[in-house]
Amino acid sequence: ASVNILAFSQNVTDAPIKLFLYSCFLRHPRSRNYTSEFDSCRLEAVPVEFGDYHPLKPITVTESKTKKMGRKGSTSSTSSSSSSSMIDPLSSVLDGTDPLSLFAATADPVTTDTTRKKRDKDDSLVVGSDFEPWSSKRGEILARYTTTEKLSIVSALLNDFGSQKELLNLTQQDYMNRIEDLNQSLKDAWASDQKVKALKIVIQCSKLLSDTTVIQFYPSKFVLITDILDTFGKLVYERILSMCLDNRGSLPDNFTPESVNDTAKETCLNWFFKIASIRELIPRFYVEAAILKCNKFLSKTGISECLPRLTAMIRGIGDPLVAVYARAYLCRVGMEVAPHLKESLNKNFFDFLLTFKQMHGDTVQNQLVVQCVEIPSYLTLYSPAIDWILQCIAYRAPEVLLTEMMERCKKLGNNALLLNSVMSAFRAEFIAARSMDFIGMIKECDESGFPKHLLFRSLGLNLAMADPPECDRLQILNEAWKVITKLKNPQDYINCAEVWVEYTCRHFTKREVNTVLADVIKHMTPDRAFEDAYPQLHSIIQKIITYFHDFSVLFSAEKFLPFLDMFQKESVRVEVCKCIMEAFIKHQQDATKDPVILNALLHVCKTMHDSVNALTLEDEKRMLASLINGFIKMVSFGRDFEQQLSFYVEARSMFCNLEPVLVQLVHSVNQLAMETRKVMKGNHSRKTAAFVRACVAFCFITIPSLTSIFARLNLYLNSGQVALANQCLSQGKIGVCFNCIIILSCQKTEYYYESHKLHYYENILWWLFSDFSFVYVYRRINEAHVVTF
Repeated sequence: ASVNILAFSQNVTDAPIKLFLYSCFLRHPRSRNYTSEFDSCRLEAVPVEFGDYHPLKPITVTESKTKKMGRKGSTSSTSSSSSSSMIDPLSSVLDGTDPLSLFAATADPVTTDTTRKKRDKDDSLVVGSDFEPWSSKRGEILARYTTTEKLSIVSALLNDFGSQKELLNLTQQDYMNRIEDLNQSLKDAWASDQKVKALKIVIQCSKLLSDTTVIQFYPSKFVLITDILDTFGKLVYERILSMCLDNRGSLPDNFTPESVNDTAKETCLNWFFKIASIRELIPRFYVEAAILKCNKFLSKTGISECLPRLTAMIRGIGDPLVAVYARAYLCRVGMEVAPHLKESLNKNFFDFLLTFKQMHGDTVQNQLVVQCVEIPSYLTLYSPAIDWILQCIAYRAPEVLLTEMMERCKKLGNNALLLNSVMSAFRAEFIAARSMDFIGMIKECDESGFPKHLLFRSLGLNLAMADPPECDRLQILNEAWKVITKLKNPQDYINCAEVWVEYTCRHFTKREVNTVLADVIKHMTPDRAFEDAYPQLHSIIQKIITYFHDFSVLFSAEKFLPFLDMFQKESVRVEVCKCIMEAFIKHQQDATKDPVILNALLHVCKTMHDSVNALTLEDEKRMLASLINGFIKMVSFGRDFEQQLSFYVEARSMFCNLEPVLVQLVHSVNQLAMETRKVMKGNHSRKTAAFVRACVAFCFITIPSLTSIFARLNLYLNSGQVALANQCLSQGKIGVCFNCIIILSCQKTEYYYESHKLHYYENILWWLFSDFSFVYVYRRINEAHVVTF
């Protein structure tokens, strides 16, 4: 077509017409420098101080950078053809208050080489195994913060027509089931590619965190809702990550935004834009915090820039309880994605200190009056959130920062709640070194606020893990026990005493421990209060036997056995006895004949034995028998063989229901007879001969009571050999023993079951008669009777 036009123009003689034709169809574009034009149209960047920013203040965009994102497989291009004098009617209407443009302005920030290297180094820092994860606290919170009041859920997602529907009069379990259903609905909507529905579910669930109508349940509600938020954040991150897959495979863990393709970046920005359009503050904050990790796809500094902004957004939350849990969630997410960014953690805590007085304001007090909640119970609701914030701050923090935190808490009035969280979150060594300072602060706290016994319990937990200065140890115990012993509520008393028993055992002697046990008995015996405190009492026993390995000292304590008498429930008492026997077998190095130890442990073993009945499992019987046998092996009276035999006779009468114990007693008595022979060098006197015959008689009487045929065969053989070695021919017991073996061996049954195993008599007889000594002894005794096998 251009050739035809050119030919036509050559035939035209009029010069203006000919010039017009050339200009219309043969125009060439002029060269342009887009970079210089873009710089000339660019607005001047004005720095904004962080302190001037407020979440409710209109956002003024001072720098605009538009980036047109192509579809999959396309490349992005930057356009700046319009001049600064041209007026955009859309942007003039918004007047620079469009919150979405804030993300576009920070989509690709420019950083210096020095900053980039520093941030790359910081990104390599991760949370170590010494940091207690949130998952370990989740179950404790759900178990502790419960309610019997009715709950409700208001959600548009419960109705297919989009209108709000309110579910009233839900029990706690029904509420938890409904939240779990919403979590599953989120996963189902995401799997069916209904991303908008999934976002609506998360928004509606986040709105529930603004409801404090049942305030005692709020910590548990926070745990349940944040589980849904975590699920949503994981789904979004994995979705964007999957879009980055190409021929290289998956992205490395330390990938940079430059390695993310345009499609993934566009999708990521789209999610942030959708969330920014949420009108209500609380759901907008929680949903954006849930996908905070996705900033890695857009910018290296995206997370570090979002954390201060999200921290400032929390200032717009009026309820102090809702605000502190929002801060806890932000700290949790921050520790997961950027644990090296400590500034936002500190800022969250300092902002909380500024709003600390709100907890005692009229608005909160009126709310507590309506719900009939006491101020001490209300303050304990803050503990999980504050503990977590301080734990994040204290993780690998220098001691100077911890000291600053403690000093700030001192300046606040009625700071018992903060003091408890500081002792729960800071390192035990830090607390133990300043034990007297903390005791002084605890004394100054108002008793009507946070309970003092909880403060002393938190202090005791730290002192159980780290040692205070030696010169202060006794004074610390005296100061703490003055408060503990005055507690009237048995449950509060035992919860606190349980912790301080370990401190007493760790640093003091039997006298102080005996005093503590006497005080525990005094408080827990009235009205049988011990029946509701078996776990704590059991814990006290475990801590005592952990630090006292000299059982002669332990059992000589006047109040130890009376303390054991408080375990009236049989199952609990047996468990305590097993703990004592396990500790004795583990730590007792030498055999003993101490009457204090023997009498006490015989009582303990008798308790275990008497718990055996027809319903007791075989495994439980074997465990009890093993513990009792371990005790029997550790008893030795030296050369006093008669006393040793008397002990075995007493043990047989006490433990007759456990066959493994009887078997052990028979072996022990046979060994005792052989030790007597060794002492006499094979030449018995009248006295020792009578003693050996008594040992053989013990075995002859005990073996028939066993039900195991194999055990009887074995013991008859051993006892017969011992009797022969000790020349007990006149008593007739040798012949009786071997005759019993023959009778048992001549059973017509080919096999039998014992201990869930199949035993064949052929194998037993082969083992039995292969012992030459048996054949020799039997032929020597009954030479007139030849046995044919």
